[in-house]
Amino acid sequence: MPLAQLISPQQLAERQTQGGLVVLDCRFALEDPDYGRCSYTEGHIEGAQYADLNRHLSGPVTKGKTGRHPLPAPDVLVRQLQAWGVSADSEIILYDDGPGAYAARAWWLLAWLGKRDGVFILDGGLKAWHAAGFPLSLDAPKVEPGTFTGSPDNHLLLDAEHLHKRLGQPGLTLIDARALPRFRGEVEPIDPVAGHIPGAQCAAFNENLGSDGRFLPAEQLKQRFAAKLQERSPDELVAYCGSGVTACHNLFALCLAGYPLGKLYAGSWSEWITDPAREIATGA
Repeated sequence: MPLAQLISPQQLAERQTQGGLVVLDCRFALEDPDYGRCSYTEGHIEGAQYADLNRHLSGPVTKGKTGRHPLPAPDVLVRQLQAWGVSADSEIILYDDGPGAYAARAWWLLAWLGKRDGVFILDGGLKAWHAAGFPLSLDAPKVEPGTFTGSPDNHLLLDAEHLHKRLGQPGLTLIDARALPRFRGEVEPIDPVAGHIPGAQCAAFNENLGSDGRFLPAEQLKQRFAAKLQERSPDELVAYCGSGVTACHNLFALCLAGYPLGKLYAGSWSEWITDPAREIATGA
Protein backbone atom coordinates (compact mmCIF):
# COMPACT_ATOMS: atom_id res chain seq x y z
CA MET A 1 0.00 0.00 0.00
CA PRO A 2 1.47 3.41 -0.94
CA LEU A 3 2.50 5.67 1.92
CA ALA A 4 0.77 8.77 0.55
CA GLN A 5 -2.90 8.30 -0.22
CA LEU A 6 -5.69 10.67 -1.22
CA ILE A 7 -9.42 10.23 -0.81
CA SER A 8 -12.05 12.19 -2.72
CA PRO A 9 -15.14 13.68 -1.08
CA GLN A 10 -17.31 11.10 -2.84
CA GLN A 11 -15.13 8.23 -1.61
CA LEU A 12 -15.17 9.59 1.94
CA ALA A 13 -18.97 9.98 1.91
CA GLU A 14 -19.30 6.34 0.83
CA ARG A 15 -16.76 5.15 3.39
CA GLN A 16 -18.54 7.01 6.21
CA THR A 17 -21.53 4.68 5.92
CA GLN A 18 -19.31 1.75 6.94
CA GLY A 19 -18.19 3.40 10.19
CA GLY A 20 -14.97 2.84 12.07
CA LEU A 21 -13.09 5.83 10.68
CA VAL A 22 -10.94 8.26 12.62
CA VAL A 23 -11.42 11.67 11.01
CA LEU A 24 -9.23 14.61 12.08
CA ASP A 25 -10.05 18.20 11.23
CA CYS A 26 -6.68 19.98 10.97
CA ARG A 27 -7.84 23.48 10.04
CA PHE A 28 -5.59 26.26 11.29
CA ALA A 29 -4.48 29.80 10.46
CA LEU A 30 -1.09 31.16 11.49
CA GLU A 31 -2.49 34.68 11.75
CA ASP A 32 -5.42 33.55 13.94
CA PRO A 33 -4.63 30.52 16.15
CA ASP A 34 -8.27 30.27 17.27
CA TYR A 35 -9.59 30.06 13.71
CA GLY A 36 -9.47 26.29 13.38
CA ARG A 37 -11.18 25.50 16.67
CA CYS A 38 -13.87 28.11 16.05
CA SER A 39 -14.45 26.84 12.52
CA TYR A 40 -14.72 23.28 13.82
CA THR A 41 -17.42 24.24 16.32
CA GLU A 42 -19.35 25.96 13.53
CA GLY A 43 -19.41 22.79 11.45
CA HIS A 44 -17.20 19.84 10.57
CA ILE A 45 -17.36 16.58 8.67
CA GLU A 46 -19.47 14.13 10.63
CA GLY A 47 -17.41 12.18 13.16
CA ALA A 48 -14.38 14.49 12.91
CA GLN A 49 -12.34 15.51 15.93
CA TYR A 50 -10.26 18.66 16.02
CA ALA A 51 -6.46 18.40 15.76
CA ASP A 52 -4.90 21.75 16.62
CA LEU A 53 -1.50 22.57 15.09
CA ASN A 54 -0.27 24.38 18.20
CA ARG A 55 -1.80 22.17 20.90
CA HIS A 56 -1.67 18.72 19.35
CA LEU A 57 0.62 18.64 16.31
CA SER A 58 3.50 20.66 17.82
CA GLY A 59 5.47 20.75 21.03
CA PRO A 60 6.33 23.68 23.32
CA VAL A 61 8.32 26.53 21.81
CA THR A 62 11.59 27.52 23.51
CA LYS A 63 12.34 31.11 22.55
CA GLY A 64 15.71 31.54 20.90
CA LYS A 65 16.24 27.80 20.52
CA THR A 66 13.39 26.06 18.70
CA GLY A 67 11.43 26.97 15.63
CA ARG A 68 7.81 28.05 15.73
CA HIS A 69 6.36 24.52 15.58
CA PRO A 70 8.70 21.99 17.22
CA LEU A 71 7.74 18.35 17.00
CA PRO A 72 5.54 17.12 19.84
CA ALA A 73 7.01 14.68 22.34
CA PRO A 74 6.33 11.19 20.92
CA ASP A 75 4.71 9.85 24.09
CA VAL A 76 2.42 12.88 24.31
CA LEU A 77 1.37 12.50 20.68
CA VAL A 78 0.78 8.76 21.09
CA ARG A 79 -1.55 9.42 24.02
CA GLN A 80 -3.40 12.04 22.00
CA LEU A 81 -3.80 9.65 19.07
CA GLN A 82 -5.17 7.04 21.46
CA ALA A 83 -7.63 9.63 22.81
CA TRP A 84 -8.77 10.24 19.23
CA GLY A 85 -9.45 6.52 18.89
CA VAL A 86 -6.42 5.55 16.82
CA SER A 87 -5.29 1.92 16.86
CA ALA A 88 -2.72 0.17 14.70
CA ASP A 89 -5.34 -0.88 12.13
CA SER A 90 -7.34 2.37 12.10
CA GLU A 91 -8.24 4.11 8.87
CA ILE A 92 -7.56 7.81 9.35
CA ILE A 93 -8.85 10.69 7.24
CA LEU A 94 -7.13 14.07 7.54
CA TYR A 95 -8.43 17.35 6.17
CA ASP A 96 -8.07 21.10 6.43
CA ASP A 97 -9.63 23.96 4.48
CA GLY A 98 -8.24 22.70 1.21
CA PRO A 99 -4.55 23.03 0.39
CA GLY A 100 -3.61 20.17 2.71
CA ALA A 101 -0.67 21.82 4.49
CA TYR A 102 -1.93 21.14 8.02
CA ALA A 103 -3.35 17.75 7.08
CA ALA A 104 0.07 16.83 5.66
CA ARG A 105 1.71 17.76 8.96
CA ALA A 106 -0.57 15.26 10.72
CA TRP A 107 0.17 12.67 8.00
CA TRP A 108 3.92 13.09 8.51
CA LEU A 109 3.64 12.79 12.29
CA LEU A 110 1.71 9.55 11.89
CA ALA A 111 4.36 8.22 9.49
CA TRP A 112 7.09 9.30 11.94
CA LEU A 113 5.43 7.22 14.66
CA GLY A 114 5.07 4.21 12.36
CA LYS A 115 1.45 4.54 11.21
CA ARG A 116 2.06 4.27 7.46
CA ASP A 117 -0.98 2.52 6.10
CA GLY A 118 -4.63 3.45 6.09
CA VAL A 119 -3.94 7.20 6.34
CA PHE A 120 -5.60 9.45 3.76
CA ILE A 121 -5.69 13.18 3.05
CA LEU A 122 -9.00 14.52 1.75
CA ASP A 123 -8.06 15.85 -1.68
CA GLY A 124 -9.15 19.48 -1.88
CA GLY A 125 -10.11 19.49 1.79
CA LEU A 126 -13.26 21.07 3.12
CA LYS A 127 -13.51 23.30 0.06
CA ALA A 128 -13.92 20.22 -2.15
CA TRP A 129 -16.32 18.67 0.38
CA HIS A 130 -18.53 21.78 0.15
CA ALA A 131 -18.29 21.85 -3.65
CA ALA A 132 -19.49 18.25 -3.78
CA GLY A 133 -22.59 19.25 -1.81
CA PHE A 134 -21.92 17.18 1.30
CA PRO A 135 -23.15 18.44 4.68
CA LEU A 136 -21.37 19.44 7.86
CA SER A 137 -22.22 18.37 11.39
CA LEU A 138 -22.37 20.17 14.71
CA ASP A 139 -22.41 16.97 16.73
CA ALA A 140 -19.54 16.00 19.00
CA PRO A 141 -18.30 12.54 17.97
CA LYS A 142 -18.49 9.57 20.30
CA VAL A 143 -15.01 8.09 20.57
CA GLU A 144 -13.69 4.85 22.01
CA PRO A 145 -10.04 5.18 23.06
CA GLY A 146 -7.57 3.50 20.72
CA THR A 147 -4.56 1.30 21.41
CA PHE A 148 -1.94 2.81 19.09
CA THR A 149 1.62 2.30 20.40
CA GLY A 150 3.90 3.89 17.81
CA SER A 151 7.49 4.97 18.30
CA PRO A 152 9.45 7.66 16.43
CA ASP A 153 11.59 6.86 13.41
CA ASN A 154 14.27 9.52 13.68
CA HIS A 155 15.84 8.42 10.41
CA LEU A 156 13.15 10.66 8.90
CA LEU A 157 14.66 13.71 10.59
CA LEU A 158 17.73 15.86 10.09
CA ASP A 159 18.64 18.41 12.75
CA ALA A 160 20.32 21.78 12.22
CA GLU A 161 23.78 20.55 13.22
CA HIS A 162 23.81 17.69 10.74
CA LEU A 163 22.23 19.78 8.00
CA HIS A 164 24.89 22.44 8.52
CA LYS A 165 27.60 19.81 8.04
CA ARG A 166 25.99 18.61 4.82
CA LEU A 167 25.64 22.02 3.16
CA GLY A 168 27.63 22.09 -0.05
CA GLN A 169 27.83 18.31 -0.41
CA PRO A 170 27.05 17.35 -4.02
CA GLY A 171 24.46 14.70 -3.14
CA LEU A 172 22.21 16.97 -1.05
CA THR A 173 18.90 18.20 -2.44
CA LEU A 174 17.46 20.79 -0.06
CA ILE A 175 13.99 22.11 -0.88
CA ASP A 176 12.19 25.03 0.76
CA ALA A 177 8.38 24.95 0.71
CA ARG A 178 7.88 28.69 1.21
CA ALA A 179 6.75 31.01 -1.56
CA LEU A 180 9.44 32.48 -3.81
CA PRO A 181 9.39 36.05 -2.38
CA ARG A 182 10.05 34.69 1.12
CA PHE A 183 12.69 32.30 -0.19
CA ARG A 184 14.49 35.16 -1.93
CA GLY A 185 14.29 37.28 1.21
CA GLU A 186 12.25 39.98 -0.49
CA VAL A 187 9.53 39.76 2.17
CA GLU A 188 9.30 38.05 5.55
CA PRO A 189 5.90 38.39 7.22
CA ILE A 190 6.52 35.93 10.06
CA ASP A 191 10.14 35.42 11.06
CA PRO A 192 12.63 38.13 12.16
CA VAL A 193 15.22 37.29 9.48
CA ALA A 194 14.58 36.94 5.75
CA GLY A 195 16.24 34.60 3.29
CA HIS A 196 16.89 30.88 2.94
CA ILE A 197 19.39 28.19 3.86
CA PRO A 198 22.36 28.27 1.46
CA GLY A 199 22.10 25.72 -1.34
CA ALA A 200 18.34 25.32 -1.03
CA GLN A 201 15.94 25.36 -3.96
CA CYS A 202 12.50 26.95 -3.79
CA ALA A 203 9.73 24.36 -4.11
CA ALA A 204 6.63 26.28 -3.01
CA PHE A 205 4.18 23.76 -1.60
CA ASN A 206 1.13 25.26 -3.32
CA GLU A 207 2.65 24.33 -6.67
CA ASN A 208 1.85 20.70 -5.79
CA LEU A 209 -1.79 21.64 -6.46
CA GLY A 210 -3.79 22.31 -9.58
CA SER A 211 -6.09 25.26 -10.15
CA ASP A 212 -8.89 23.27 -8.50
CA GLY A 213 -6.93 23.04 -5.24
CA ARG A 214 -6.35 19.30 -5.57
CA PHE A 215 -3.03 17.53 -5.87
CA LEU A 216 -1.53 17.31 -9.32
CA PRO A 217 -1.41 13.89 -11.00
CA ALA A 218 1.51 11.72 -9.90
CA GLU A 219 3.35 12.07 -13.21
CA GLN A 220 3.28 15.87 -13.04
CA LEU A 221 4.53 15.78 -9.46
CA LYS A 222 7.29 13.41 -10.52
CA GLN A 223 8.40 15.82 -13.24
CA ARG A 224 8.34 18.70 -10.77
CA PHE A 225 10.60 17.02 -8.25
CA ALA A 226 12.83 15.38 -10.86
CA ALA A 227 13.79 18.90 -11.90
CA LYS A 228 14.85 19.62 -8.32
CA LEU A 229 16.72 16.34 -7.88
CA GLN A 230 18.49 16.34 -11.26
CA GLU A 231 20.61 13.16 -11.04
CA ARG A 232 20.88 13.13 -7.26
CA SER A 233 19.42 10.34 -5.14
CA PRO A 234 15.99 11.05 -3.64
CA ASP A 235 17.25 9.32 -0.50
CA GLU A 236 19.40 12.41 0.13
CA LEU A 237 16.53 14.91 -0.14
CA VAL A 238 15.77 17.16 2.84
CA ALA A 239 12.65 19.32 3.08
CA TYR A 240 12.13 22.42 5.17
CA CYS A 241 9.91 25.52 5.26
CA GLY A 242 9.24 28.25 7.82
CA SER A 243 8.49 26.01 10.79
CA GLY A 244 8.29 22.39 9.62
CA VAL A 245 4.64 22.37 8.50
CA THR A 246 4.38 23.03 4.76
CA ALA A 247 7.58 21.02 4.22
CA CYS A 248 5.41 17.98 5.01
CA HIS A 249 3.22 18.89 2.03
CA ASN A 250 6.26 18.50 -0.23
CA LEU A 251 7.16 15.20 1.43
CA PHE A 252 3.60 13.94 0.89
CA ALA A 253 3.67 15.08 -2.75
CA LEU A 254 7.02 13.35 -3.29
CA CYS A 255 5.49 10.11 -2.04
CA LEU A 256 2.47 10.60 -4.30
CA ALA A 257 4.96 10.88 -7.17
CA GLY A 258 6.51 7.54 -6.23
CA TYR A 259 9.62 8.80 -4.47
CA PRO A 260 10.69 7.50 -1.04
CA LEU A 261 9.86 9.55 2.02
CA GLY A 262 12.55 12.20 2.32
CA LYS A 263 13.96 13.72 5.48
CA LEU A 264 12.43 16.66 7.32
CA TYR A 265 14.40 19.45 8.90
CA ALA A 266 11.68 19.96 11.47
CA GLY A 267 13.01 23.18 13.01
CA SER A 268 13.19 24.75 9.55
CA TRP A 269 13.93 28.41 8.88
CA SER A 270 12.52 29.71 12.17
CA GLU A 271 14.97 27.49 14.08
CA TRP A 272 17.89 27.98 11.67
CA ILE A 273 17.96 31.72 12.29
CA THR A 274 18.12 31.38 16.09
CA ASP A 275 21.89 30.83 15.75
CA PRO A 276 23.63 33.84 14.16
CA ALA A 277 26.58 31.60 13.22
CA ARG A 278 24.45 29.76 10.67
CA GLU A 279 24.76 31.14 7.16
CA ILE A 280 21.83 32.62 5.31
CA ALA A 281 21.33 33.37 1.63
CA THR A 282 19.07 35.73 -0.28
CA GLY A 283 18.05 36.08 -3.90
CA ALA A 284 17.31 33.28 -6.34
